[in-house]
Amino acid sequence: MQAAALTTSNVTLPGGARLSLRRGAGDASRRRFLLVHGLASNARMWDGVSKALVAAGREVVAIDLRGHGLSEDTRDGHSTQAAAADLAALCGVLDWSGECAPIVVGQSWGGNVVVTLAAEHGGVAAIGCIDGGWLRLGAQFDTFDECWRALAPPHYDGLSWPDVRRSIAAAHRDWPIEAVEGALANLVELPGGGVRNRLARDHHRDILHSMWAADPREFYPRVGAPVLLMPAAAPTSARVAAAISEALRLLPKGRVSWYDGAHHDLHAQHPQRVAEDLLALDAWAAGERA
Repeated sequence: MQAAALTTSNVTLPGGARLSLRRGAGDASRRRFLLVHGLASNARMWDGVSKALVAAGREVVAIDLRGHGLSEDTRDGHSTQAAAADLAALCGVLDWSGECAPIVVGQSWGGNVVVTLAAEHGGVAAIGCIDGGWLRLGAQFDTFDECWRALAPPHYDGLSWPDVRRSIAAAHRDWPIEAVEGALANLVELPGGGVRNRLARDHHRDILHSMWAADPREFYPRVGAPVLLMPAAAPTSARVAAAISEALRLLPKGRVSWYDGAHHDLHAQHPQRVAEDLLALDAWAAGERA
């Protein structure tokens, strides 16, 4: 069977920001999927999931949020709320509304973004939250300075691109090669062979601050669409299990699919299983609408 083809294109939002999209064609009569990466990640991390969904006949768009991947790095707009507003604007540009409203799926910070989108803007058929959507940095760190010291992105001073490439490949031997290439796309090879993070450090800090300041639990009761939570943990993991239990209590329509022992980037590690869960989410949402 021929592999599903993905293409890259740009879209300009009404406010003028140019964002890059990774797209796969599908049956226009079936539910579409909008895929949202995590902090300092990019759309190519979704390639395995995207190809599996396209093979199932679904149209897919994976987005590079501002400052990430191939999208424009604007002066402002680097927060959870701003990213959710960009997704709402993108759905307007794509004419994905009403009966064409997509299933929106976010990983890590992207999970918090899609929860914010569903609560503040609506216009989603369902949402999926992959090891995120319940992240509460304010509960982990008393001050943002403490949060930044713990979670600031690494520096790559003195490291070469070939060394970093080998290190990432060695750390993820169980990942498909396209996922390793996606992880490398989070970085930029500098002239002379050096490496830096693609997302500007001050914009990384802005997004992290928005995560520290917000509490996604406030949004849960306002999310009327079905929500699938997909934690990279076992149900016996006390901290994660407590967060998932609280989310399921507050969400009007919530379910969980546990990925015991999975990597935080489980969408890259287990693309086929994730795609199957997302198709099951679509079937559940269709049943709710019937």
